[in-house]
Amino acid sequence: MISIENLKVEFGATPLFQGVSYIINPKDRIALVGKNGAGKSTMLKILAGLQSPTDGMVNMPKDISVCYLPQVMKLADSRTVREETEQAFAHIGEQKALIDRLAAEMAERTDYESEAYHELIDRFTRENERFQIIGGANYHAEMEQTLCGLGFRREDFDRPTSEFSGGWRMRIELAKLLLQHPDVLLLDEPTNHLDIESIQWLEDFLARNGKAVVLVSHDRAFINNVTNRTIEITCGTIHDYRVKYDEYVVLRRERREQQLRAYENQQKEIADITDFIERFRYKPTKAIQVQSRIKQLEKMVPVVIDEEDRSTLRLKFRPAQRSGNYPVICEDVAKSYNHLVFKDANLTIRRGEKVAFVGKNGEGKTTLVKCIMGEIPFEGKLTIGHNVEIGYFAQNQAQLLDENLTVFETIDRVAVGDIRLKIRDILGAFMFGGEASDKKVKVLSGGERSRLAMIKLLLESVNLLILDEPTNHLDMRSKDVLKDAIREFDGTVIVVSHDREFLDGLVTKVYEFGGGKVKEHLGGIYDFLQSKRIDSLDSLGAKSLSSPTVPTAPVTPKSEVKPSSGATDYAARKEQAKQQRKLQKRVEECEKRVAQIETELKELEEWMATPSGAANAALFEQYGKLKDTLAQAEAEWEEAMMALDE
Repeated sequence: MISIENLKVEFGATPLFQGVSYIINPKDRIALVGKNGAGKSTMLKILAGLQSPTDGMVNMPKDISVCYLPQVMKLADSRTVREETEQAFAHIGEQKALIDRLAAEMAERTDYESEAYHELIDRFTRENERFQIIGGANYHAEMEQTLCGLGFRREDFDRPTSEFSGGWRMRIELAKLLLQHPDVLLLDEPTNHLDIESIQWLEDFLARNGKAVVLVSHDRAFINNVTNRTIEITCGTIHDYRVKYDEYVVLRRERREQQLRAYENQQKEIADITDFIERFRYKPTKAIQVQSRIKQLEKMVPVVIDEEDRSTLRLKFRPAQRSGNYPVICEDVAKSYNHLVFKDANLTIRRGEKVAFVGKNGEGKTTLVKCIMGEIPFEGKLTIGHNVEIGYFAQNQAQLLDENLTVFETIDRVAVGDIRLKIRDILGAFMFGGEASDKKVKVLSGGERSRLAMIKLLLESVNLLILDEPTNHLDMRSKDVLKDAIREFDGTVIVVSHDREFLDGLVTKVYEFGGGKVKEHLGGIYDFLQSKRIDSLDSLGAKSLSSPTVPTAPVTPKSEVKPSSGATDYAARKEQAKQQRKLQKRVEECEKRVAQIETELKELEEWMATPSGAANAALFEQYGKLKDTLAQAEAEWEEAMMALDE
């Protein structure tokens, strides 16, 4: 369907990747993987036609439609949710206008027997059929179904998009793309702004869609559930695996081990050849052999080992000046737009505390942050303590960077005093060393932009950090480094996040947003989850799905990070509940099996009671076998019941 041939992209003297060739087939669901800055987002932009490669071609049939969801986009605020989503059906409006013009023309003409009039009728018929095929008659129902699937309520449809948080507005953009039913869907970190219900709905949609998908995501469960092919960008080239991500991880490890062995063997061979050349270089009798070895070295193709991202991000916030004892106090704070966001919010944050704001998207977490920042009006009393200096990292912080500046210029404009002499060192600590500091912001990946925005925050002298979804575009390694830096920060911290692993061991108090209220929970994030009896932060306030309980996939702890006691105890309780659910399911299956056999026995008994049945020896044999099967099924049921009781 789409053929990529000999693709090359250069930023400066060093190519990002080169010699890249592969084909996207109609039903491929491809995960693009690689370290931050490897070129994943750049590849999507080239496929979307938004960026031209330095060399190579992307061959695509003219009738192929492609839709692209970037990590960061500029959103319009002038329409309602319904009006904005209807922009996806502009082609339907154009088709309707064409049909109306043709109908008006037929009504005006009187040459009913002419060939031109019959051609007009044929065209009207064709265009009307096309209108029906593209969903002109029922697109409103499809639009409402998609918006509801992504978490919107019907009463939200006529609200202005400006009333929604950035995450909800990104969902509107995602809905617009899905409703266009493109042949190829390009998604760059689509789950960053979705809760668990919406992620599951999107997984089901992509599974039913049957079209091609190319996506970039750090959500391992999502790409495992959606993709069937993995393309890794590494060392300036690609490796194509026609397997899911988990299988790719195993195959990649095996391939790298093979590369290491091949590299070691090649190095040994090079050493042997070099030693031979040096020993016999000046012996005339060995001249032919020496020249042969030299040519052999020249022709040898070096074995390349896949790069391992061993770069380290070193993060440390500046020492905080002492603030008052209570940096933030809220008393009966309330906020409404055309609807109530929350009311009677009462919270007191002490100096040095690290607290979390959690809850479903749209329940008011970012809204309260904006109230604290003084960006929007509110009701009630909100007091900012003495000598409090706030440092704010917003969800769209990376979007606010000037794309025409370089990385160095971005930091140079905010650095003051002696810090200006250490800009290169600071950028190096954030993996922007060497030529990377001269990159334009517009060519940076989402993760790189987030790191750059974080540098700007580090240069500020603050004692109250407010971080709104700081991990959205960061890989696992960068998340761990940021978590350590926040833990060591001697000021006060408010973190808005859905990331359970990131919050574990970091916060000591949780504020839950939901149903127009803000509730305080003392303790860590796992204490809060235990009290709510839920598996993940995304499940807060979630509507019940098709089954009463939908357990999330257990998170495999990283070997280098020792899980906290809260996480360990919680995992043990969760595993026990999982085993209990399995046993309950087994008991139910045994009961159904026993009932089925008893029904079959009853039918046989009725048939055996007839004259023809009584003379049929095979029926009696079958009846005996069924009785034995029933006894075995009842024994299995008793065994399952005993296990469940224990």
